[in-house]
Amino acid sequence: RICVITLAEAHPLLQSGKTIKNINYQISANCSRLQNKVSGKSKRGAQFLTELAPLCRISSSDGEEYTIYSCIRGRLIEVNENILNNPALLQEKPSTEGYIAVVLPKFEESKSITQGLLTQKEYEEVLLKRRSSAS
Repeated sequence: RICVITLAEAHPLLQSGKTIKNINYQISANCSRLQNKVSGKSKRGAQFLTELAPLCRISSSDGEEYTIYSCIRGRLIEVNENILNNPALLQEKPSTEGYIAVVLPKFEESKSITQGLLTQKEYEEVLLKRRSSAS
């Protein structure tokens, strides 16, 4: 029941072939996702995230900046520090080694969250509709 946050295939960073300049987990002056320290079975110390909580900011070589949001309520278990040293992982292996973070939703909410997700087929249909309406 953990959620691994990754970039979607349709994200502009993956579609346009832009080069990622850097990734910043510093959300504000007082909040850095890198300071998240989790301990114990009950995940004490984990930062609590809402659906609209920013996880990180990704800057591309053309000056564009993308804020990546949690999209899910829960505790931040881990951020992927490997992408700080090797940002290309986000593009080369977005759904494996290039993940952004791991979030643990509340047990009571996890079932309703998973029921609201799209299947791979439904997601592909949404993308097809989006592309056809854009052209």
